[in-house]
Amino acid sequence: MSEILRFEDWAEPVPPAEREVVSKLPEADEGRPPLLFVPGLGHGGWAFAEHWLGHVAARGFPAHAVTPRPGGDLRAQAHDVVQVAASLPRQAVLIGHGTGARVVARALGRYPARAAVLVAPVLDGWAALGAALRSNPAGTVPALAGGRLRFSARQLFGANVPGEEATAHLERIGARPRAELFGRADLPEPVGGPPVLVAGSPDDRVVPRAALDRAAARYGGAPLLFPGMGHYLMLEPSWAEPIDAVLDWLLKEL
Repeated sequence: MSEILRFEDWAEPVPPAEREVVSKLPEADEGRPPLLFVPGLGHGGWAFAEHWLGHVAARGFPAHAVTPRPGGDLRAQAHDVVQVAASLPRQAVLIGHGTGARVVARALGRYPARAAVLVAPVLDGWAALGAALRSNPAGTVPALAGGRLRFSARQLFGANVPGEEATAHLERIGARPRAELFGRADLPEPVGGPPVLVAGSPDDRVVPRAALDRAAARYGGAPLLFPGMGHYLMLEPSWAEPIDAVLDWLLKEL
């Protein structure tokens, strides 16, 4: 069932909030749908503005990234995504990374997206937690008691990312995961049956390969894989490869 109409939203509406949206537009309007990027835990639109937004605009797609509201739960974040998408001039493509992919998956139950892409999606919180405890126990255990989740460069990046660059990105992340992220997501069926692509890396130390396979199977496909890359496909030296593959897929589906 879809979640377009829900008692919870009527009885306890999501409080209003200032929404930070970063945008890059193509030089000429080619009539293509806008792409709305949703970052994951502790991140902002900067994670996509670094490389992907400008590249997407150069290929003729309007590109936007929304920063999650501070302290917002998954319901509030999905609400913000739906509201931003509805404000765009054309039916949008939703693209989420990490826990942002989980937000997108929830938003698909309320917003009839043109298509959706789940990049390194954290849909199975238990699988992601187990992977985090194995690769970065010292940084993960405090988060189980409400503390800050401290990622490591090895956990998030591939071997080709320079150490100084990885450190600079890590310093911008402020993550305190809510308990709702630790479980397995109970996701709605997407409104209108849009095509959904799952993309990731088999070498991701946050999202195990088996979790990628399960996520893709849920939407009736197989994951698009980029070996040798880390969790942050959009910040790797070869960042253009995954986004070009996503755009090529979109052009075939639209």
